[in-house]
Amino acid sequence: MRIVSTALFLWALILFSGNAAAQSQSSYDSGRGISPAYEGWVLNDDGSYTLLFGYMNENWKQELNVPIGPENSFSPGPAERGQPTHFFPRRNRNVFGIEVAADFEGELVWTLINGEGVTQTAYGSLLKDYVLEPITIMSESGTVAGGFNNSDDVQSNVPPTVSLHGDNLRTVGVGQPLQLEVTIEDDGKPDYRTYRRYAPLDADETPRQRLEKALRPPIRGTVDRVVGMTFSWFVYRGNGALSYDPLQVKTWEDTRAFQNSPWSPYWKPPEMPEDGVVRTEIIFHEAGGYVLRGRADDGGLTGDVNLTVRVIE
Repeated sequence: MRIVSTALFLWALILFSGNAAAQSQSSYDSGRGISPAYEGWVLNDDGSYTLLFGYMNENWKQELNVPIGPENSFSPGPAERGQPTHFFPRRNRNVFGIEVAADFEGELVWTLINGEGVTQTAYGSLLKDYVLEPITIMSESGTVAGGFNNSDDVQSNVPPTVSLHGDNLRTVGVGQPLQLEVTIEDDGKPDYRTYRRYAPLDADETPRQRLEKALRPPIRGTVDRVVGMTFSWFVYRGNGALSYDPLQVKTWEDTRAFQNSPWSPYWKPPEMPEDGVVRTEIIFHEAGGYVLRGRADDGGLTGDVNLTVRVIE
């Protein structure tokens, strides 16, 4: 009996080790690259089109910077077409759009070359398979929750709008607070709902067990999310470190539990001001040129505003 028990223990240990190794190979905190992604095209009211692009940073923690140039470029035509140079972890959808004429033909190719010299490309075109409707965008970002939340408030949702108070070009010194205000307008849709697919917390779980759950990168085919209004500033272009007050909600799909992310189980959105005016204090810790993006997210669709900041010593 003792021999059998020992054999079963050794077999379980081998299986556990194999699963741990497989998980470590499928998720990385750092050291991986970025893949550009073509999301699809949207028809504009004037008959033109907008090609939407995003990306996948394979790291869970490391943020990467790739300046405009041979390693971050578009072709044919101008290499610079409004793409980011600062890349947050994991999946970032519908990050920027490129407007093309109604008679546009061919492809726009976004090329990113990773540090190891690996070239990744995304091809933007007007193929019919790539048409994007608002419901498609919301479905892919987790709002529809696998079809369980496809109600009228989702179907009739329109994107929020963001207006920046003051100039969209600012100068500030290193370590000096930059005060920003925006006004958000929205239709109040879709209705608030919590994250659907998570197991309730076990009262008997130890703090360490909860921490391990929080840090565990999940593996699932589709994302789910909390539906509610948020606003966040984040670096779109620029290399330096920033501090925010209040802490900004993540705009990338951090699906680990207990993270400050709408895609995270157990997360609750912060209360928004009744007058729609959001105030933020930002401190830059390094000199240089920055482009910040402010994003209002109603839980389904987004509205953006950009701010250029010159940070001096």
